[in-house]
Amino acid sequence: MTRLTFHGAAETVTGSKYLLEADDAKVLIDCGMFQGLKELRLRNWDPLPFHADSLDRIVLTHAHIDHTGYLPRVVKEGYHGPILCTPGTKRLTELLLLDSAENQERDAEYFNRKGLSKHKPALPLYDPKDARKTIKQLTALPREEWHEAADPIWIRFHDAGHLLGSNMIEVEIRNQDPPLRLLFSGDVGRYNAPLYHDPHEPPRCDFFICESTYGDRDHPQGDVLDSLETTMNEAIERGGVILMASFAVGRAQQLIYLLQVLIHAGKIPKIPIYLDSPMAVDATEIFRDFAEDLDLSEGRLNGPSSVLNESNVHMVRSSADSRKLNKVKGPAVIIASSGMMTGGRILFHLRQRLPWSQNTLLAGGYMAAGTLGRQIQEGHRTVRIHKRDVPVNAHLASVSGLSGHAGQSELLQWVSGLPKPKLVFLTHGEPESATVLSGLMRQRFGFRTIIPRMGESFDLEELT
Repeated sequence: MTRLTFHGAAETVTGSKYLLEADDAKVLIDCGMFQGLKELRLRNWDPLPFHADSLDRIVLTHAHIDHTGYLPRVVKEGYHGPILCTPGTKRLTELLLLDSAENQERDAEYFNRKGLSKHKPALPLYDPKDARKTIKQLTALPREEWHEAADPIWIRFHDAGHLLGSNMIEVEIRNQDPPLRLLFSGDVGRYNAPLYHDPHEPPRCDFFICESTYGDRDHPQGDVLDSLETTMNEAIERGGVILMASFAVGRAQQLIYLLQVLIHAGKIPKIPIYLDSPMAVDATEIFRDFAEDLDLSEGRLNGPSSVLNESNVHMVRSSADSRKLNKVKGPAVIIASSGMMTGGRILFHLRQRLPWSQNTLLAGGYMAAGTLGRQIQEGHRTVRIHKRDVPVNAHLASVSGLSGHAGQSELLQWVSGLPKPKLVFLTHGEPESATVLSGLMRQRFGFRTIIPRMGESFDLEELT
């Protein structure tokens, strides 16, 4: 029997966990935390849907918390085996898990101090000690080679183009001839995305587990470099500071790289760039270490060693150095997290810079409902930051093209060369996104598709 069970990312974009069983082997593909709405986050506290000590292996597509953030909970409950991933994913996962553990510990302390928790005392899902134990189990493996996960399950990593170290996972169940083949897409990146290679062509498979994050829509058209060049030159002419609200891992490094490319090409002046986020600084150092793995086709710099490492790029770690940025005169760039402006050092810079019309706030990407970023995006003239009303007089700009996920057309382009699988499972998408993509795959390619529900299980041999 070969069975596949969906314990996460089913009719939602978060909490990826796919349990693959063949003979006596059990392999978990991704181990993500549920994020977003409270009803989803509460699932992180549910009893595990499997026995942690029964797993033979865990395999990761990439480092983002919705794919890795549940690992310490599973380790805490008895999983002692290796956690297989690529080298870039290993390094970024170490960073993200420690940050996640510290955030949870901090939140629990806050809820206890304010008496806001229904539980006495409020506890973190896991703590830094649990995260450090988990990190010791991370095991780096190369791409494009077959690795035994747990007999008869074999895996091979291919670049997914979504993040440093990200992969789709090709699986062979080698208890029959020919072997049963599966492909887990992971998060599929965009074509021509800065820093990342295009996603690898999907290999032939019997069962295809495909993400559908943007299954119902495309990204805005336009070249990201041209857009950023125009925005930057207009902002520099105003003479103020350019604030960039950014995710610490991935987006911040893309922004620094694109700014470097424009400077080297003489398309914008060489102005100071401050990266004000300890986590983003750590992530940038990891990106530098893996510079040879990055796609620098947007613009070659002075060799890979110069990537994210120019003299005008300043890394800001301490709170004291962050406060000194209040005195920085424009033109200059300050990149800070969080990307949706829900917390982090960006809030202090917004409070300082939003009231002044010579400054520019550049925000790229999706802003969730209810976030400060969405309020500003919707044109609110005054926003509340740190219990103060802050007027929004700064110039607002956006740069599209930096999403880490393939849009609808790109997903269809990516699968267009795939020989017809027996069945496609559409995951990692809201119901509307998955439904639209399902219809398009059926119409254009004749694929048979299923949108699995949370906890739904399939005997793959029966489906053949």
